[in-house]
Amino acid sequence: MPPFTRAIVIVLDSVGIGALPDASAYGDEGSDTLGNIARRVPLELATLRGLGLGRVAAIGGAPPPATPSAAVGRMTEASAGKDSVTGHWEMMGIVLDSPFPVFPGGFAPDIIAEFSRRTGRGVLGNKAASGTAIIDELGVRHMETGALIVYTSADSVFQIAAHEEVVPVAELYRACQMAYELVGEGLGVGRVIARPFVGEPGRFRRTAHRHDYALPPPGETLLDRLKAASRPVVAIGKIDDLFAGRGITRAIHTASDDEGMDHVLGQMDETREGLLFANLVDFDSQYGHRNDVDGYARNLERFDVRLAGLLGRLRGADLLVVTADHGNDPTTRSTDHSREYVPLVATGARVRKGADLGTRRTFADLGQTLAEVFGVGRLAHGTSFLHEIIS
Repeated sequence: MPPFTRAIVIVLDSVGIGALPDASAYGDEGSDTLGNIARRVPLELATLRGLGLGRVAAIGGAPPPATPSAAVGRMTEASAGKDSVTGHWEMMGIVLDSPFPVFPGGFAPDIIAEFSRRTGRGVLGNKAASGTAIIDELGVRHMETGALIVYTSADSVFQIAAHEEVVPVAELYRACQMAYELVGEGLGVGRVIARPFVGEPGRFRRTAHRHDYALPPPGETLLDRLKAASRPVVAIGKIDDLFAGRGITRAIHTASDDEGMDHVLGQMDETREGLLFANLVDFDSQYGHRNDVDGYARNLERFDVRLAGLLGRLRGADLLVVTADHGNDPTTRSTDHSREYVPLVATGARVRKGADLGTRRTFADLGQTLAEVFGVGRLAHGTSFLHEIIS
């Protein structure tokens, strides 16, 4: 019998734990999302401390227990880049040799002109910007003119913001599909993202109707293997978007991290085997990109409480993994992602307590481990650590 029949992978979007050796090439030297937050705000993370996160992350407070209740390590991103698509694809077995293209100066005039022609609407912005800042800057003009707000970031994204009362969400989604044809299929941009918002000038707020249009993975992922083997693959949060719907048997979109955890717990009751794969995006979208240190800290503490409840619901043959996809240090001047190590915390009744997983050379070690767990053959990248965690 395999040691595990179900794996639950929770990605804390942007919870990095220290700059990678090549961080300076990305302008991210000194970044340490979790550590720098902990240096400013005392963190109440009893559950993560007990699991042993303090072995690999500077979370302050008491030293980690002599024998943590989890196997703990950290993972290095082998792919070029530091965005969510790259990180999640690498976890599932794909290592990219070159990063997605970025457009720090905005998109070429001919691209914007063609996008405007196809949508029948004008364009505002077309620059790298914080999503909340550009809505505050251009939201009134958008409401007056009906023009779409287009912006990008340090990541490979073409983002379109529109007020839901000016541009209905369905129309915004159609505009994103047009943009995907232009810059996704045409230029290789990693994602087109719909960013609807509501509210009055001075009180604009983004809604839960965000939708990502991502390029499909360029090769076979663990998700593809599992689905082909008739194993359940339940995607919670933005996982479905990041993999362009591929390799997924059920997709559940969420409006918040709390709702994401609700669905994880619900699927633990409904889905008795296979993979539950969840992304908790609020860390990144609500706090990291806004440089909200206190908000980020409080969200970490809320997750820690929810994690404690989840641990009590694990079955004997469950493997739980908590990790991240990149960093987004809210203590730095930048509001973009940061090139960081990510935590690797694995626990369950059959996991060897206190196992030291060291520094993994690629996120793909996680996918390779799960491929061995489920017996679906070796992936192209990664080294399994299954033998290191079996008690």
